[in-house]
Amino acid sequence: MDYLVKRKTNYNWNELSFPIFEVNVGVGQESTLSPILSALYLLLLLYILEKCLKNLKIPISFISFVDNSLIIAQNKSIVTSNSQLFCSYNILSKLLDKFGLIVEHSKTNIFHFNRSHRVFNPLSLDLSAIGGPIFKPKDLWKYLSFIFDQKLNFHQYIDFYSNKAILTVKCMKLLGNLSRGINPIQKHLLYRCCILPIALYGFQLWFYNKAPLSYHMKILGKMQRRAAIWILGAFKTSLSEEIEAIAGLIPIKYYLQKLAERSQLRSAALSANHLIRLFMNDHSDYHSISNPHSINSLMDHQKSIAKGHLIDSNNKLYRNFPAFSPLHPEFNLGSRITDKFSGRFSFNLASKDKNNKKHLQQLDEMTLQSSSLPNSAIIVTDASIKNDIATSISHIHIHNRPLTKMVHHAVYVTSTKAELFVIRCSINQACGKNNISKIIIISNLIHTVKKIFESSPHPYQLHMTSILQELCQFFDKDQINSIKFWECPSCLNWKLHQVVDKDPKSFNPQPMLLSHISWDYCKKINGNNIINHWKMTFQASDGKGRSFLNLVNSNYEDIKPSYIKGGPWLQAFGYSNFLCTRATRAITNHALIGEYRLRFFPNEDFSCPCGNFPIESRRHVLYDCKRHNGYWNPRRDSLHLVLDC
Repeated sequence: MDYLVKRKTNYNWNELSFPIFEVNVGVGQESTLSPILSALYLLLLLYILEKCLKNLKIPISFISFVDNSLIIAQNKSIVTSNSQLFCSYNILSKLLDKFGLIVEHSKTNIFHFNRSHRVFNPLSLDLSAIGGPIFKPKDLWKYLSFIFDQKLNFHQYIDFYSNKAILTVKCMKLLGNLSRGINPIQKHLLYRCCILPIALYGFQLWFYNKAPLSYHMKILGKMQRRAAIWILGAFKTSLSEEIEAIAGLIPIKYYLQKLAERSQLRSAALSANHLIRLFMNDHSDYHSISNPHSINSLMDHQKSIAKGHLIDSNNKLYRNFPAFSPLHPEFNLGSRITDKFSGRFSFNLASKDKNNKKHLQQLDEMTLQSSSLPNSAIIVTDASIKNDIATSISHIHIHNRPLTKMVHHAVYVTSTKAELFVIRCSINQACGKNNISKIIIISNLIHTVKKIFESSPHPYQLHMTSILQELCQFFDKDQINSIKFWECPSCLNWKLHQVVDKDPKSFNPQPMLLSHISWDYCKKINGNNIINHWKMTFQASDGKGRSFLNLVNSNYEDIKPSYIKGGPWLQAFGYSNFLCTRATRAITNHALIGEYRLRFFPNEDFSCPCGNFPIESRRHVLYDCKRHNGYWNPRRDSLHLVLDC
């Protein structure tokens, strides 16, 4: 739709009338002004349409996206829905005609959703009485690359994106023709960064609690299996669980569960007036006015049968206390502390050298100089976690004043949040002292301290706002007031920090009552639980096959699956395609040796060429065969020793 193109107008002033002349500004559909002008132009039309439908008592919802509109009718009968759509379409066509616009019937579609498990054949919508066509309901509705079917089972949606992901895997094989090619670790990275986002686009539509997922997991599992075979160069007869573990790919079900839980937690980062938050219960504010359309307005029976990602997000945030405050005035441009007091704070970082004597000397000199000044306060902080209880402690040193110790305990928080909390309390104590113009904070988590001055949304904003308000008041008192942050890694064994570091370990608190969980702790514990469940099920599962070779690491501990940095197997041999292929076939017992020929080609010779064993088995090659081992080692199940064979 083009606005103000090929239009004519004239002006009338009392009895004076000017002739009609052309107005052709030329604001086409591709112009950046098009959405703004269309919204202003259609605003009055939508208001009149809503008023007409309300007066006629037609329960129709109307949504407009620039020049694309959506008319929604919800009824138990298709006949009733069609009659309401007919009336709405008739009113809309007449209003558009009065506004000088037309409806493009060729671009108009009708679609019906139905919950019944029977065959669903909806009736057509006949608009011939008002000069329109006869619309036959579509089987699929595509919107924003989302594919909706009539039953909302999203089978076609999964088929489309899984096939698209498999096609991407096939295209990435062309990268192997490069001069250097790509090794398995790079393939693993390409799959996770480029292919999985395609396959799982919009997974929140179909992955939620109580949703039927057998078909989806089957199709996506086939897609990931093909990717694992491509990464490792394994045979197609290899079992999915074993090659996924070797390739460092978490099973697609666990990966979706992890993504879904993080997506549910992400809604807590939205502002309180966001549309999604308005539909959810505000668990943090018990005095807030409930939205009549929120989940809380549903009856208990309705809540028990309601399903969807929004319901899961609402339940997920029930025990989480608030952590975000993205619209706080402290983060506005011009009001940020970095804009007003950029020269009042500084950081002194330590090098990565563990024996950094120069930094130790600087810490000692700074402490001696500052402790002799009556207007300086030295704050040493530390935090530790034991049995899900965080203990944070700080020592405040001021000239000619007794040492001030502060100890805080918190349940279900991360060490980062505990460190920020003790810094917040320490700054509050130091700012409350008289004649203090210089504050020095010494911490071993300097990356945590830097978050105080970040304006981007993160789960520590509530502590940040309190710290920033204290610092702004402190800086406003006098122009010479300043604060410095010093990094003191625990490996330096600095005396003052050692004293603080020992204090939290001396406490052994026990939780007495149920408590809310912090946002970042919930995110961390959810990810750890999923990975631990994967490790446990992999060790006990028969899906990896009876021939899977369980190896140990350099500490003689069983190797457990992981996806971090490609997993333990790819970290050992992922730099070479040739070595990775041979190692994978050895671990899965698909190596081209006598044992393999006995299983698949029994008519061929399967004896070992060394002549000492009738069958060239994997165990014989690793433990006994002198052709591969010039020596005998009792622990041939070590990963590095297997690679040396």
